[in-house]
Amino acid sequence: MSLLSLLIALMAEKTLSSSIWRFDFYYQKYISFFQNNGVLSRIKATSIRYTLFLLVPVVIIYGVLAIVDNGLLHLIISTLILIVTLGCSKTRNSYKQYLLAAFKGDDTTSNLHHQQLLEDKNLPAVGFGQALIWLNYRYYIAIMIFFIFFGAAGAVFYRLLTTVIEQENGCTLNKKTENETAEIKNNEVQEVVEETTDSSIESSFDEGIKNEPVLSCNNYHKILFYIDWLPVRITSFGYMFVGHFSKAFPMWLESLFDTKKLTHEVLIDVAQKSEDIMLEDGDCTAEPCLLVRLAKRNLLLMLALIALLTLIGIVS
Repeated sequence: MSLLSLLIALMAEKTLSSSIWRFDFYYQKYISFFQNNGVLSRIKATSIRYTLFLLVPVVIIYGVLAIVDNGLLHLIISTLILIVTLGCSKTRNSYKQYLLAAFKGDDTTSNLHHQQLLEDKNLPAVGFGQALIWLNYRYYIAIMIFFIFFGAAGAVFYRLLTTVIEQENGCTLNKKTENETAEIKNNEVQEVVEETTDSSIESSFDEGIKNEPVLSCNNYHKILFYIDWLPVRITSFGYMFVGHFSKAFPMWLESLFDTKKLTHEVLIDVAQKSEDIMLEDGDCTAEPCLLVRLAKRNLLLMLALIALLTLIGIVS
């Protein structure tokens, strides 16, 4: 059942263009509900609000699927949820626009698309191809793993957690003091509201929590770090398997039991070692294209592995 849901979702995710198939559409609706709900809006404790914000939809989905006895209906509901949580059209469009600008020789525009992607996804300063490797893991591999082992509720939990972190202005992978982060946060909210419409998701959420300590979001990063620890190492092993195993294995082994190295650094370092990247002067398309191809091969490997686990009965 899980494998069938994955295959359907992967095929449907790229063809269904309506906003109702996008996670951000429901994320915005959920923020509005959370802020306007009389009971939830009265909760002042930061940790409790953030915990409830994450767990309410997860518990509801888990409860609904637990009640459903019909196998076909269970499959349909799970698949629909997986389609919504899987992938990110915004990232895919950014990749296309980056390549179009790069092939035209417009370095300024391609660099703007690069910086916009890092800002939108709240990523540290990494290359465009490196960012795509990490986002491919976040929007595909990690969602697949959580769906396989924890069902649709697990996929929603992971996507909701990562989306909260992405939408938090001033909350990055780099540590800052509370005052510095709050100042950056207020400035960025004002700029983004004036410049873009899409950031209504960010501003609406910030409106409800702007007086809360930044520590909550830092705690989310810690939670996500431990959640990603094992899946990232499994995914990076896949990169070795579909790439240059002998070159990447020392890097993977070095990071295997490193509890301090950031998860995105582990994945990116192994992925780069797994692919021969020959860069010419002024060529900003080689690395992203090669790393995206590597990520696609790894995705097929993961599907094959899931199929094998399904055949031997480990995964239902």
